[in-house]
Amino acid sequence: MDCDKCDRAAVHHAAYSGAHLCEDHLCESVEKRVRRRVREDDLLPGDATPEDPERWVIGLSGGKDSVVLTHILDATFAEDPRIEMVALSIHEGIEGYRDESLAACEELAADLDMRHETVTYEEELGVRMDDVVEDDPENMAACAYCGVFRRDLLEEYAAEFGADKLLTGHNLDDEAQTALMNFLEGDVAQMAKHFDASLGPFPERNESDHFVPRAKPLRDVPEKEVALYAHVRDLPAHITECPHASEAYRGEIQQLLLKLEENHPGTRHSIMAGYEEVSSMATDRYRGEGGPDLSECERCGSTTARDVCRKCRLIESVEAV
Repeated sequence: MDCDKCDRAAVHHAAYSGAHLCEDHLCESVEKRVRRRVREDDLLPGDATPEDPERWVIGLSGGKDSVVLTHILDATFAEDPRIEMVALSIHEGIEGYRDESLAACEELAADLDMRHETVTYEEELGVRMDDVVEDDPENMAACAYCGVFRRDLLEEYAAEFGADKLLTGHNLDDEAQTALMNFLEGDVAQMAKHFDASLGPFPERNESDHFVPRAKPLRDVPEKEVALYAHVRDLPAHITECPHASEAYRGEIQQLLLKLEENHPGTRHSIMAGYEEVSSMATDRYRGEGGPDLSECERCGSTTARDVCRKCRLIESVEAV
C-alpha cells in the first residue's frame, strides 16, 4: 500500500483516521500533533526574552516516549532564544535496566547539546528500588512505590533548576488507560487533578511544595506511532520493560483498550475527548471547594494534608524492615 500523500510505500496504517503513511509523512504527522498540543496547552513563552528565557525541564527516562518528546522539542525550539531546555533523568536503583536507559539519555543529550542532569533514589531518598521490591513492606506493586518517589524527585528538581514548566512523555495510550482507570474506580477528584496543573500542590497526587506546572505534549499520539517514530529517526531509545513492572490492573485496562481500539478504531481519542470535558467540570467543583487544609510534612517539609507525606511514609516503611 502506498502512502496517501506520496508514491512511497506506507509503513503505518492509522485505522482511527484511515491514513496510510510513509516514513516521512508519519514523522511529519507526529511532529505536527506535538506542536499543535504545545500551542493548544498554551506552553509557548509569553513574556520571556533572550535575556530572561523560560526554562523547560523534560523528564527523560531513555524510553521511546521521553526520547521522542525530547527530540521533537529540540528540533522545534532549540533555536528559540526565549526557551532553555534541561533534560532530567531519575535513577531508581534497578540493576542493569536503568543503567542502560541512562546511557541512551546521555547519548541523546550529547547529540542535542542539551544540559542533562541525573538524580538517584539512593542519594536523595536513601532507597533503591531493587531493595524496595525485595522487602515490600506495604505489600503493594513496585510501581506504586516508584511512582510516588519519581514524581516527587521530578517536581523537586524541576523547581531547583528553576523550571517554568515540567514536560513528560505520556502518550495517548498512557493517558487513555489512566482516564479509564480513574473512571472505573469512581475517582472524580483524580479526574480533576489529572489535567489541571494549575491546581497546584494537591494531597495524594502532589504532596510537594515544589510545584511546577506540567504538560504532556505527546498525549495525542498513539504508543505505536511513537515507537515507529523512534525507529524511523534512529533515536537512541532503550525499549525494554522495567523488570519490576507489575501493575496488574493497568495491564488489564491496557489489553481492554487495545481490543476496543482494534474493533472500534478511534476509541482512545473518544475516551480522551469525553474525559477532558468531564475533568474540566470536576476541576471547577474542586476549585470551588477550596481543597483540604494543608501543612508541612514533619519529615521533609513538603506540603501535605497529613503529618507525614506519602513519600516519607513509604520511606519510613522501607527503613523499618
